[in-house]
Amino acid sequence: MAQIEEVDVEQFKHLVSERALTGETMLLNMGPQHPSTHGVLRLLLELDGETVINCISDIGYLHTGIEKNMEAKTYIKAEVMSDRLDYMNTMGNNLAYVLAVEKLVDLDVPPRAQAIRVILTELQRIASHLVFLGAFGLDLAAMSVFLYCFREREAILDIAELCSGQRMMTTYFRPGGLWRDVPVEFETAVRAFLKMFPKRVDEYEALLTKNPILLDRTVGIGKLDVPTALQHGVTGPPLRASGLNWDLRKARPYSGYEQYDFNIPTRTEGDTFARYIVRIEEFRESLKIVEQALNKLPMGPINSDNRKFVPPPRSELGVSMEALIHHFKLWTEGFPAPKASVYSAVESPRGELGVYLEGDGGPKPHRVHWRTPSFDNLSALEKMSRGHLVADLVAILASIDIVLGDIDR
Repeated sequence: MAQIEEVDVEQFKHLVSERALTGETMLLNMGPQHPSTHGVLRLLLELDGETVINCISDIGYLHTGIEKNMEAKTYIKAEVMSDRLDYMNTMGNNLAYVLAVEKLVDLDVPPRAQAIRVILTELQRIASHLVFLGAFGLDLAAMSVFLYCFREREAILDIAELCSGQRMMTTYFRPGGLWRDVPVEFETAVRAFLKMFPKRVDEYEALLTKNPILLDRTVGIGKLDVPTALQHGVTGPPLRASGLNWDLRKARPYSGYEQYDFNIPTRTEGDTFARYIVRIEEFRESLKIVEQALNKLPMGPINSDNRKFVPPPRSELGVSMEALIHHFKLWTEGFPAPKASVYSAVESPRGELGVYLEGDGGPKPHRVHWRTPSFDNLSALEKMSRGHLVADLVAILASIDIVLGDIDR
């Protein structure tokens, strides 16, 4: 960390105390190039010794203009941009976007496609939590856990590649269904993961949950109560770790989540350890959902038969001139959407991920706006870190589990 420049004092003087302006407390930069900020994030810290008096998040270093770029593309082509938001939750981003498009144009989705969407988004949730757990352990000097988590994450990325041809930027879900059906190896690969992973979660807990060093670093650290969380719009594991049982998969089911039996892990302590435990328990609940969806995976089509919005199957392109023309028209011109606006939200690994989508009667969205959980969750960091040490701030930030692509957009 390097001492802050005078120009920054002027820029942030309305946010820091009088003691900082007179030199009684110290102003330091943490980031934007700092391994524990989990991306290109700058934290302006006001310190009294090593105690955090104030913590100001300075974002925008990773801004990519994704929302405006999506507005310049047709509804089908814009989806590829959604993968680049929260790059730990690409399937979930795709799902939020295609649900908004389907809501806007009133497009149905076959049951098989819905079940496959649930399986893959829950596997994506597990993969995202694995990155959290590995980075969380690394920030607390637990190197081995990082290696183990990424070992298991590889199995999930292999399944994503099996379905879509890509490990991360999949764009596998499409308005009306899926890009293509899952291959024959899909069920075997998923069942192998279901068999392997529960023991691995037990191993993580054996290493961490009762580890006295981890407990010293996390219990009672970075507390967040429910009123403060709601004031900042906090959702996802940080909110449930504070005691509020709110999960869109239960509260406002989508993609058939109402068919599955699973619990919503909650804690009441609201500290860094509680946020860790909630995600550990979510591993097991996601496994339950995946197994149920796989056991009742229906046969049938994986795309809507509404050809106004859905391209014809590739098998028809070589034998039907009409199908070929339809394919080219949809991919070059797109389809018109009504002059209306919708909001659709899903439960991402970090909380409520919502898409506001507005059509103007043409083939391109008039307005695309994302409600991303990392942005709101980060806003509570200042209150969570006040009065703690700088070393505690590292653990608190890791427990929020932000993704900068989710914040800056």
